[in-house]
Amino acid sequence: MARVMIVDDAEFMRMVIRDILLKHGHEVVAEVGDGEEAIQIYLEAKPDLVLMDIIMPDMDGKEILQKLLLMDPDAKVVMCSSLGQQALITESMKIGAMGFIVKPFEPDSMLDVIRKIAEPN
Repeated sequence: MARVMIVDDAEFMRMVIRDILLKHGHEVVAEVGDGEEAIQIYLEAKPDLVLMDIIMPDMDGKEILQKLLLMDPDAKVVMCSSLGQQALITESMKIGAMGFIVKPFEPDSMLDVIRKIAEPN
């Protein structure tokens, strides 16, 4: 079971992700709609894993990823993207994202990624 923080500007997406996580025994420790809030709440929430939308209005996922990794070099971040954002995914992985999932989410593949990254082998 992972403690997950969801970062997505779309409330509907946060709800979809939260429902999948809760249904499968994970805990949602924080849900935020923008980068500033994500950075403020991260240290408090201490999630095992952050699920982060790549495209957001105020600060994109790559910027937030960089800031989280500065605060916590061990942060485990999985990027969420739409189809056709391969370049952004590649850049995020270079920065230090540990995985990615593509919208629309297949619950099983999302849970697989979380299992691989959040749970120690």
